[in-house]
Amino acid sequence: MLRREELIDEIAREESKLHELQRDFDRRTARLAALRKKLDSLPEESHQVDPLLEPRPSRSPPLSNADKIALFRALFRGRDDVFPVRWENSRSGISGYSPACANEWKPGICIKGRGASRRGTCGSCAHQAFRRVTDEEVARHLRGEHVMGTYPLLADETCWFLAVDFDGSSWQDDIGAFRATCFVHGISAAVERSRSGKGAHAWFFFSAPASASLVRAMGCFLITETMARRHQLSMGSYDRLFPN
Repeated sequence: MLRREELIDEIAREESKLHELQRDFDRRTARLAALRKKLDSLPEESHQVDPLLEPRPSRSPPLSNADKIALFRALFRGRDDVFPVRWENSRSGISGYSPACANEWKPGICIKGRGASRRGTCGSCAHQAFRRVTDEEVARHLRGEHVMGTYPLLADETCWFLAVDFDGSSWQDDIGAFRATCFVHGISAAVERSRSGKGAHAWFFFSAPASASLVRAMGCFLITETMARRHQLSMGSYDRLFPN
């Protein structure tokens, strides 16, 4: 057991270390405040990433239809046993996605069709015959014959990609700041404009299935970092992550 004098000396050493840590914390806090003040003084365009600094794809673009389908399937990978298709009600203007089913709208079989014996959801339907993801289904999507989606979450709770959805009036500023944050952290994000033209999506594609909870944590980190770096932006256009 330590003697009283030794305990007093040990306490003094620990207090000295705490004081040094506090001084270091104060210096770093002041430095951070100065950097943020300097950042706020820069023109708004300063958050845009120089396109010349963006990584360039190393492979040649696909030429044949088969190559294009293969590339599409390599990027937007999800469940192979089922996929959703987009629907739109012309009278109400409401739209959404439902599982593609070979029995859809068949009278007496589909729970959405006339004469069906019961109502419910596609997931609980006893007559479900979900269509699998095939090259032909992807080709139909690329030809514009239907709008094909994907269910990104696999059975083992992994995924091949992460998508961040921005949908709101400030989406252009927000996606620009978000993309700049990705660049700072050495992460490549592919940005596309949304169907409505009033938003955008940032895509991250993985070379192997990754833990869905881990990639969602990465997405949340990048959103939080963007808000810290560009705190004058509300990031109000940020909507959600996929897988959700």
